[in-house]
Amino acid sequence: MSTHVPVMVAEVLRLLAPERGGVFVDCTVGLGGHARALLEAGADRVIGFDRDPEALAIAGESLAAFGDRVTLVHADYRTLREQVATRGIDVVDGILADLGVSSLQLDSPARGFSFRAEGPLDMRMDPTSGASAATLLRTADEEVLANAIFEFGEERYSRRIARAIVRARAESPIETTGHLADIVRRAVPRRGYQRIDPATRTFQGLRIWVNRELDGLDRFVRDAVSALRVGGRLAVIAFHSLEDRIVKHTLRELDREAGVIQVLTKRPLEASDEETARNSRARSAKLRGAERLDRPFATAA
Repeated sequence: MSTHVPVMVAEVLRLLAPERGGVFVDCTVGLGGHARALLEAGADRVIGFDRDPEALAIAGESLAAFGDRVTLVHADYRTLREQVATRGIDVVDGILADLGVSSLQLDSPARGFSFRAEGPLDMRMDPTSGASAATLLRTADEEVLANAIFEFGEERYSRRIARAIVRARAESPIETTGHLADIVRRAVPRRGYQRIDPATRTFQGLRIWVNRELDGLDRFVRDAVSALRVGGRLAVIAFHSLEDRIVKHTLRELDREAGVIQVLTKRPLEASDEETARNSRARSAKLRGAERLDRPFATAA
């Protein structure tokens, strides 16, 4: 099992205040670290969603001692309203979303998220549905590939990389992480010292594309706010600028224009130096929070 260190636990607890008790939703429960912290701090019940059945199985074992205080569901976080409604719950006291890829997924070569170890080029957070990265690379138009790598990976050499991928796949299918990484490294010009591996941005862009990570994120934030009781709180952890920008703008609209929340984080909270020294994944984490106000949600419904 991958060593799991949930990020910014203390900051999440301060924002969500589970000591008040009540029902909390962990929309990306992963291996259960944040859910455990919420329960130990006073939450009466936690409903946890995850797209990854492997992560859910591990979370189930980790949280078994909490008994019926925990409900785990194989579901995409964007189905929040549906999942809560089917359990007969009108409103909840707190919602957490820890976006992006998990340590379990990154550290498993068989999942194909990382180029640091050879593995099948999969990249799906839910390996039971959707097309793998290998399938998309086999069929996608060169321009579509370039746009995905540029938009989601913020890679300046996206067109050069897409062209190299199309040439390479004409010779043989691109089925492994190592094969793709080699293609990208050869396509990217080398100019002195490089702080990160040339394949990093392309892998990020393809992962976001495969999992449609940005699709519906603004709607999720609105759905989450609509599912909170008055005084309930939302906390969202983002790991790259594209996610964080969507969360920031949606919360701002709900605060300034709709007036249904109060944003609790004028600037995103970041992990302490002590935490980033222990857990490098925390270095890019940005946490934003908001509290539901006593005002109808009509403008965002």
